[in-house]
Amino acid sequence: MPSETRCRFTVAQRMRGVNPFRVMTVLERAKDLESQGRHIVHLEVGEPDFVTAAPILEAGRTALAQGHTSYTPAAGLPQLRERIAAFYRSDYDVDIAPQRIFVTPGASGGLSLLAQLLLNPGDGVLMSDPGYPCNRNYVRLAGGEAQLVEVGADTRYQVTPELLERHRTERTRGVWIASPGNPTGTVLDIAGLQGLSAWTDRHNLHLLVDEIYHGLDYTEGLPTALQVSDDALVVNSFSKYFGMTGWRLGWFVVPEPLVAASNILAQNLFIAASTVAQYAALRAFDLDTREILEERRVAFAQRRDFLTGVLQELGFAVPVATEGAFYIYAGIDKFGDDSEYFCHALLEHFGVAVTPGTDFGDFENRRHVRFAFTTSMEQLQVAADRLRVAVNSGRLRR
Repeated sequence: MPSETRCRFTVAQRMRGVNPFRVMTVLERAKDLESQGRHIVHLEVGEPDFVTAAPILEAGRTALAQGHTSYTPAAGLPQLRERIAAFYRSDYDVDIAPQRIFVTPGASGGLSLLAQLLLNPGDGVLMSDPGYPCNRNYVRLAGGEAQLVEVGADTRYQVTPELLERHRTERTRGVWIASPGNPTGTVLDIAGLQGLSAWTDRHNLHLLVDEIYHGLDYTEGLPTALQVSDDALVVNSFSKYFGMTGWRLGWFVVPEPLVAASNILAQNLFIAASTVAQYAALRAFDLDTREILEERRVAFAQRRDFLTGVLQELGFAVPVATEGAFYIYAGIDKFGDDSEYFCHALLEHFGVAVTPGTDFGDFENRRHVRFAFTTSMEQLQVAADRLRVAVNSGRLRR
C-alpha cells in the first residue's frame, strides 16, 4: 500500500461558484427539528401544499393501468404538445405551432437545456438581482456568466431597458427574466414586455422569460411574452399553478429556427420526460381541473392578503405588493441586519422556516427574507403568533 493516498476524484472547475440552494438547507434543518418532535411552520419552500388535483391523479392511474410506461418522443407526447398549444390559444389568444413546444423534466430541465443551447463559454446573460438562484447556475454550468442587474422597489424588482443598457457588455448574449418573479412576486405588464423585447431586438440578443407562476397571479390579464414576440423563448411548468411538483414536468417554447437543435439536445440530455406524468398532464387543461385550480388560486390570494397584513403590522418592509406566485419579499431592517442569522434564529427558537435573501443574489441580500405562503390559513395564523413573539424577543439580531 502506498504511504500516501491520492484522491482520484477532482470536482470540475465549473462547479466553483455554484452555491448551495439555501432554501433546501433550511428545509433539511426544519425536517430534522420535526423529527425531534418540534412543530415547524413551513414558509420556506415554493411548493403548493395542495395535493395534485383529482382528475390529474386519475389520469395518471389510468395511464399506468393501460401500460403507458414506454418512452415518448423527446419533444413530448404529440397530444400534450397540442393541448399546450390550445392552452395558449384559449388563455392568451396567441397561436403557437405545437412543433415549437418541448415537454421537459420540470422547468429546470427546460432552463438547463436552453442554457446549453444558447450559450458559448464566456457568454453573458443579464438577469435580475434578486432572482431565482438556479438560473445563475444553469448559465455557469454552460460556461457562461450571469450578469446580475440590481433591482429594487423603485422598478418593482424587475429589470428595465435603462438598467439593462448600463450592464450590457460586448459579451452579453441574452436576457433572462421572470414574470411573476421569484422571490419578489412582481409581474411585467404588456408594456414592460414590449420594452424589453424591443431592447433585445435592437441589440440582437435573445429574450428568455420564465413564466412558471402564470395562473398563480392576482392581476387582470397577465400577458405572456409570446404575445409580444415570436422570437421570445418561454419556459413554463406543471409544478406551480397545476400543482404537479413531484411529477417533474414542464415545457418551453422556442422560435422555429431553434426547433431542430432543441430536439437533438433533448434527445441527448434526457431522452424524454416522464411518460406517466405526460399522460396525467393531459387532464390539467380540462374544465373540471381548471375549476379546482382556480379555487386554489383564490385561496393563495387570501393567504397573501393575510400574511402581507401581518408582516406590515409587525414592521417588516413590504414596499411592493405580491402580484403573482406565492412569495412575499420583505425587508428586515427593523429586526436585524443579517438575513441568514435572522432565518436561523427564527427557525431554531420559534419554529418558523423562511428563506434568507442571500439565496437570491447579492443586492441587499442581508436585509431581506422571503416568506412563502404555501401553507394553510391555520398554519399561517400560528406563524403570525410566533412572529409577534419573535420580533419582540430581541433574538433575531446577532
